Amino acid sequence: MSDPDLTRFSINQMTVKQLSLPELVAACGDLGVTNVGLWREPVQTYGVERTAALVRDAGLTVTTLCRGGFLTALDQDERAAALADNRRAVDEAVTLGTEVLVLVSGGLPAGSKDLHGARERIADALSVLGPYAEDHGVKLAIEPLHPMFASDRCVVSTLTQALDLAERFPAHQVGVTVDTYHIWWDDQAPAQIARAGASGRIHTFQLADWTTPLPEGVLNGRGQIGDGAIDMREWRTYVETAGYTGAIEVELFNDALWARDGREVLAETAERFVKHTAG
Repeated sequence: MSDPDLTRFSINQMTVKQLSLPELVAACGDLGVTNVGLWREPVQTYGVERTAALVRDAGLTVTTLCRGGFLTALDQDERAAALADNRRAVDEAVTLGTEVLVLVSGGLPAGSKDLHGARERIADALSVLGPYAEDHGVKLAIEPLHPMFASDRCVVSTLTQALDLAERFPAHQVGVTVDTYHIWWDDQAPAQIARAGASGRIHTFQLADWTTPLPEGVLNGRGQIGDGAIDMREWRTYVETAGYTGAIEVELFNDALWARDGREVLAETAERFVKHTAG
């Protein structure tokens, strides 16, 4: 039986990517962790159906699947390939038993400087993918990424931008991901969380801390809970005041954590979650 303080806690697979799927599932069982967020690449390597059976037999709830997206290409063949891949991601989410597919929208195409055009191409793609996801019982969650990723990974940098896109579609098709790492600096974010909550568009809530200096390449700079500048309890209050009652994922990309024993990292992460978000 899980510790009551961990009932909302979900471990994102990337936090402990050094663990194989069977190792992750076993560690969750030993620690009383009942929720897990999965990533497509390791799931595909292990086998989607095989993964689904593994987590189902262990009694784990899959809170999200990461990630779809990368919808900004100009080339028509590339756009068609992206749409096809996102449909596959929706299908994988259904097999795994999760109703939330996280979207990282994509950066600027090579040679382009047109942020507005890139965002409009995301909207065009969502007009196709939203109904497909709805037909399969899956919700798309646009994740704004910190502006340092705007050129290469995600032209959606704020919750305001994410909601401006999402609100073109029904909330049961398209909502947002609230991730502390990417939005903690934005003084408009609390109001945008309230905006998202009012229309039922907070589809997932993720935690990572902001520590400096950032590593070279910056992608793997997501800090362990409690090691950085973000008040996790404050952000949990914002999303819960906005009506969010779902799982809270800890998603860390961190080379130092990946170099450690994965079971130890999982136990530490669960402990930090309770210490820095509960109460």
